Amino acid sequence: MKLLFVIVLAYLIGSIPPSFLIGKIARKIDIRQYGSGNAGATNAFRVLGLKAGIAVFLADILKGVIAVLIGGWIAGKTGAFVAGAAAIVGHDWSVFLNFKGGKGIATSFGVLLMLFPAISGILFVIGIIIIAITRYVSLASITAAVLLPVLLIIWGYDWGIVLYGLFLGGLALLRHKSNISRLLSGREHKLGERSRVQ
Repeated sequence: MKLLFVIVLAYLIGSIPPSFLIGKIARKIDIRQYGSGNAGATNAFRVLGLKAGIAVFLADILKGVIAVLIGGWIAGKTGAFVAGAAAIVGHDWSVFLNFKGGKGIATSFGVLLMLFPAISGILFVIGIIIIAITRYVSLASITAAVLLPVLLIIWGYDWGIVLYGLFLGGLALLRHKSNISRLLSGREHKLGERSRVQ
């Protein structure tokens, strides 16, 4: 019963859409109608600008952090892991946005930061390097999704945890299907290409 409560609560936390709320409050727009159409941090940077983008990014990370903390407090280690996954699912398929949402990378980072701090740090550094070289945020996200279970294996985690990493990585890849297609065809948006609302 505790785990069911954790799943529902964490899902609702993850479902809170900072990019949509900040877009509505600060610019009176629906961010899903601009840029990539995605209700996430990258599109917030593209459409709303640096300050709003940072605010959305941090808020999305915080959702993952809070969900893991609450899950752990209510139901121990298992609750923390379950809550992390539920928060990411909530971000990706938000009940408040008709079961649409973002791509879950910032929220996933918040979850990983709490569960696997060293691995999250490595993935963050690798992501920054990829973005600096290519300016493709999506490529950094996809690479992190693929590397997560690999790093869990290298770190010596048991197969249950590795499967958890595969699940989180699989969610990220699923949400980046269109990005993968655009990367392969050379049509993917680069960091700095804006569709900013004046």
